[in-house]
Amino acid sequence: MDTLKKLPIGMENFQRIREENFYYVDKTGLIKELLERKGVVNLFTRPRRFGKVLHVLG
Repeated sequence: MDTLKKLPIGMENFQRIREENFYYVDKTGLIKELLERKGVVNLFTRPRRFGKVLHVLG
């Protein structure tokens, strides 16, 4: 049986996510669907504190 991958909860380092075998879902293909639907209104949600400066200590 294959071992399960870990969830990268709270992890922001893409290189580490790939190297340490965490789950990663690339959803960029959904942009095409969004553009084709031409919705009157599109809602783009974002994580809390997204785009804020993060200070890493250590």
